[in-house]
Amino acid sequence: MDVEQAEAVLVEHYQRLARLAYLVLPPSLGRNRRVLTAHALVQRSLPRGRTAATTDGGYAYVRGRVLRQALDAGRTLRRVAWPRRAQLPPLLPHVWGLRLFPRSGGADELALDRRLSGLSGGARAAFVLRGLEGLPDTDVRRLLAAAGVADPHAALAEADGIGTEGVALLESPEYDPCSLQARPTDLLRRRQHARAAVAGVAAVAVCGALLALPGGGWGANGAAAPSYARNSAAEAALDPAKVLRVPANAWQASARTDFSVWPTRGALAADRPLLRRALAVWARPGASVRVSSTPATPVGPPMGPAQLLYAGEVDRARVVLLYDGLRIARYAEPRTGTGPVALDFARVDGAAADTAPGAAPATYALVAGRTDGNVRYLTAPWVAATSVRDLLDPAADAAPLRRGADGVTDPLPTPGAKRECGAWDVLEVAEKATDGGAGAVRLLTDLGELTPARLTSGPPSAPADVSGEAARAAWAGTACLLPAVRSHGVRTVNSWQYASQSLPESNGGARWVCTRADTWRGTDSRVLAQFQAPSAKAGAPPQPGAIAARAEDSAACGAREPHVLAGVLWKSRGGRWYVLAAGDGEFRSVRTTGGVTGDARGRLLAVPAKPGDRAELDGRLADGTRVGALR
Repeated sequence: MDVEQAEAVLVEHYQRLARLAYLVLPPSLGRNRRVLTAHALVQRSLPRGRTAATTDGGYAYVRGRVLRQALDAGRTLRRVAWPRRAQLPPLLPHVWGLRLFPRSGGADELALDRRLSGLSGGARAAFVLRGLEGLPDTDVRRLLAAAGVADPHAALAEADGIGTEGVALLESPEYDPCSLQARPTDLLRRRQHARAAVAGVAAVAVCGALLALPGGGWGANGAAAPSYARNSAAEAALDPAKVLRVPANAWQASARTDFSVWPTRGALAADRPLLRRALAVWARPGASVRVSSTPATPVGPPMGPAQLLYAGEVDRARVVLLYDGLRIARYAEPRTGTGPVALDFARVDGAAADTAPGAAPATYALVAGRTDGNVRYLTAPWVAATSVRDLLDPAADAAPLRRGADGVTDPLPTPGAKRECGAWDVLEVAEKATDGGAGAVRLLTDLGELTPARLTSGPPSAPADVSGEAARAAWAGTACLLPAVRSHGVRTVNSWQYASQSLPESNGGARWVCTRADTWRGTDSRVLAQFQAPSAKAGAPPQPGAIAARAEDSAACGAREPHVLAGVLWKSRGGRWYVLAAGDGEFRSVRTTGGVTGDARGRLLAVPAKPGDRAELDGRLADGTRVGALR
């Protein structure tokens, strides 16, 4: 294997190799140095010339070099020996003036990080090779021995001591050094160090500028105040006495139904020291603050006094929820003692609690806390009742969910927290009716962010809330695909059955479903076309749909472009293969070209095929327009 082949392998698997290096490196290095070191180790893993590839191929060879360097980087420097290259801070890549670190995870990722930090380098590598790479113990022992671990058996035994609960979290964004956030370094210390060095240069530059300017002045800065002038609006944003507080009944007399009329709640709403800390961390988060945000959400300080939604104790933390007209900011600190502080942001502009199809969901609930795989919500003042419903069991009744006087619910399981999808619990909220009872019912699901996503069903022109067993049954085959849009800033998810098809050879009936996830920012939507085969047994719950096609930042399956066409290569119970395709009700014909040719009148197509065949789909609408398959 020559250098070009190794480079091709490295580029193709770069993100996975960087994640492997980041997880094996000792957490004591700090997140910023671990990120830069992980990238440096992967980039230094190219051979210097032609070398013999392992029997497992080029990826295994490059992975072995990355693993050896990551283990070397964690070894203690000795006075009597020259340091190895991996033990020294990397020269490249290097970033001046910024700290880089992956997106912050939740309590589960933090617990896993603590357990991994207590392991030796070899045991940490064994745990990662098992969980991330899926290698059996024999291969793990061989790789550890090749990487210089003195006792691979002991390393495996030590890795067994932390269990396997966190294996699924190894794929979390918390451990992805290729998806990063940036923060400034210590600005005061940097300024102090730089001041002496630049004083002479600054003096020369100032003198030269004064000589060059006409009239000996400094030049015009427009209407700007001097740099040392105080900004009253910025100062007011940090004053806990000036946070906006809304009375409990303000929403009843307001024409607005967004966060601006949420009342101030919580037992700690009058705790000024807590509010002062929350506002100060929002304005200038320190190096120890774990900051997270939904995509395209600014994380800077508020422009003026923010509105206080909630301040109270949630499980083992003191939580403050603030709103500045564009974003929700959640500050959380340990209830007792010292520990990590979290600051989370979510974009919520354009939020409303009306019944329009495109109405945003976040005005019904906000995530108040996450602990031990559970989530608690702060509900809107117009929510009359809350309950929990399992999307995978559409016939079951909803279970009541108790709320405290401050509007915070009891904990409910976080959906999709485990690798297997045995249940998908969602929050069901009932609005207050004009007579004081319960009105319209909404379904909200947690997708790992501050704002839950609202679930709807029906055609894009008229999506409706998921109510009734038929609508819930349509969602039962879709729920387990929701992790595909997790942590993406999703506002609403609409799932729409656009066609049903009788399968060849009397194999039952299948459903074609289009699922569209729209974001708060209005762009970067995610669209999934699903093929939902019939259950193997009569009366059995629907099986998770198979993704037939997907698209990003597309208008397909939405109000502007409601058309959708997708196909799959399907095998009958008799062992024969077919290309199946379906379009929405506007299609008048469908055809397939390429590896499989055929056409059909109407919107459904079934053509015999062979394993591995590839087909190109398109169809014609009622007005004669030719439309291609979703991609």
